[in-house]
Amino acid sequence: MTPPPPPTPPPTPAPDARRTTGGGRAFALLLVLTGAAGLLASWIITLDKFKLLEDPDFTPGCSLNPVLSCGSVMESDQAEAFGFPNPMLGLVTYAVVIGVGVSLLAGAAFPRWYWLTFEAGCLFGIGFVSWLQYESLYEINALCLWCCLAWLATIVLFWYLTSFLVGAGLLPAPGPARTLFAEFTWVLVVLHIGVVGMLILTRWWDFWTS
Repeated sequence: MTPPPPPTPPPTPAPDARRTTGGGRAFALLLVLTGAAGLLASWIITLDKFKLLEDPDFTPGCSLNPVLSCGSVMESDQAEAFGFPNPMLGLVTYAVVIGVGVSLLAGAAFPRWYWLTFEAGCLFGIGFVSWLQYESLYEINALCLWCCLAWLATIVLFWYLTSFLVGAGLLPAPGPARTLFAEFTWVLVVLHIGVVGMLILTRWWDFWTS
C-alpha cells in the first residue's frame, strides 16, 4: 500500500497587531532606577529654582565653583527651553518611566504602538539632553551636577530601551545590529558616557588640572 501523504502543516499565522510584549525583571528594575534618578534630579532642581525665584541671592547647594555652578545653569535662557523650567518636564517624563517599570514588575504587557511611542519619547529625551550638554559646555560655560545625573539616567534608559525593542522584534534592525544590542549594549552606554565625560574633561582642562 502507498503510505498516506504527511499531514500538511498549518499555515503560519499573520502577525497579530494586538500582541502585547512585557519585559523581564532586570529591564523593569532598570526603568524604575533610571526614572527614579531622573525624577530625583528634576525634583531637587525644581525646588532650587523656586528658591532662586524667591531670593535672587540664593545659592544652590550644588554650586561648588565657577564650573560646577547650578545657579548659573538655572538662570540661563536654556533652562526654560519651552517657556517653563526644564525640570518640570522631567517631573512628568521620568515619572512615566517609573510607571512603566513598575507595571512591568507587576506583569503588565504593552502593544507595539505603546513601546514605539515610549521609544519616540526617549529619542526626544536623548536629543534634548544632547542639546543641553552642548549649551552647558559651550554657551553657559557651567555644569549642574543634578543635571548630569539626569543626563546619565537618560543615556542609560535610551540605549537599554532600544536594545530591548530590537531584541523583542518591535524595532526592525539588521542582523549585525541585533547582535550588537544583544551582547554589547553596555558598550554603547559606556562609549556614550565616555564621550560626554571626555568633552567635559577637555572643555575645562586647565581648571581641572590647576
